[in-house]
Amino acid sequence: MFHTFFPKPRLFFASCAMWATLCALAWFAGMRELGSTLSLGHAFGYAWPTQLSDGVSKIADAAFDEQQASAIDFWLHQYMLACYALFASFWLWFAPHRWNVWSVVGSAAIVFITWVQVQLDVMINQWFGRFYDTVQNALTGTGNITESQFYGHLATFTTIALISVTISVLMNFLVSHYVFRWRTAMNDYYTANWNRLRHIEGASQRIQEDTKRFASIAESLGVKFIDSVMTLVAFLPILWGLSAHVTALPILGEVSQGLVFVAILWSIGGTALLALAGIRLPGLEFRNQCVEAAYRKELVLGEDNATRAAPPTVGELYENVRRNYFTLYLNYMYFNIVRYAYLQVGVLVPYVALAPTIVSGTITLGIMQQIIRAFNRVENSFQFLVNSWTTIVELMSIYKRLAAFTATLDEGPLSPIEDEIGGTEPNRQAAAGPLRETVGASPSST
Repeated sequence: MFHTFFPKPRLFFASCAMWATLCALAWFAGMRELGSTLSLGHAFGYAWPTQLSDGVSKIADAAFDEQQASAIDFWLHQYMLACYALFASFWLWFAPHRWNVWSVVGSAAIVFITWVQVQLDVMINQWFGRFYDTVQNALTGTGNITESQFYGHLATFTTIALISVTISVLMNFLVSHYVFRWRTAMNDYYTANWNRLRHIEGASQRIQEDTKRFASIAESLGVKFIDSVMTLVAFLPILWGLSAHVTALPILGEVSQGLVFVAILWSIGGTALLALAGIRLPGLEFRNQCVEAAYRKELVLGEDNATRAAPPTVGELYENVRRNYFTLYLNYMYFNIVRYAYLQVGVLVPYVALAPTIVSGTITLGIMQQIIRAFNRVENSFQFLVNSWTTIVELMSIYKRLAAFTATLDEGPLSPIEDEIGGTEPNRQAAAGPLRETVGASPSST
């Protein structure tokens, strides 16, 4: 499933995580300060500002901070782009593979775009703080907020939103092609070994449908996981800084950086609870795919053979479908009770945590909006498993079905459930034969 598309998958993904960690550490260790020398920002209006002398006005100091922040952000984008380019270039050279252009360069592009989207989300979070403070000042009736200032905030949001929409459209287009190439890589390998795989129950459906679903879901979950990690890295420091405005929590009283700990504990507790409630779902989803395939196969055979798809046989196969679906419905019922109750209560958690601070009137409306939004981003990052559990269950069931191909080609044992539903012909040795040449040996790309 992975070897068909990625070069040396285990090493590839491990090196990706290690390189990302190294690049992040290097940024904080000194690369950030090198922007004044290496950045190309001066060519795009993001030049590094000249250090101000002592005794300047607050307005000049604020303008300097804003210009420096913009220059650092622009340098960060250059630095990240260089990091991704170096990683992709190394793998193109180190492990030539038929699908390298899509698996290596495409993966790097998707991760980089995901990071850009997270940065845009951070910018919107900052905009919320400024905008709601402006609204609060305007509603006091002091008259120190003009219409041009108000519309200026809306224009800023519109600019960020248009950039975000454009990037999202391009991202979806890229992902669509990426997923299809991954499916094609699996399809080509499995169809080339069709004589050894056709004995597996529902082999045609597994190649035609499961490869498509596996590539799509695996890519989607991978991007969501990376997005969660990047969002956590971006928003956890923000929430940590904003927690300075929150001096006390309900019941507990004064707790340093309490909001951060509330988000972490609530998210980890919910993840463990949901995992326990849905522990049986992967096996039931896999069994559901198997019984549906067996029922479908008998009906297909009955189209050309009058002795197949007889009412007793079809009735028995459909009874297996009915029994598994009813069991699945029951398990999803109590899983959804826990899931939806947890998510609904979670909406109130930041407001409950902020209750003493709001009632005391020690924060502005803008800061409250920033805190709640940052809290939700951190909470959602920790809740990756909670929000994706049903999708993970589906992916696990598909993985188990495609794993039967791997077991057959490696001449290993099948899962017990495959034999239970008649997963192969009695003589599996009929499918044995020499393995094809190693997948991805050709350096050309498609």
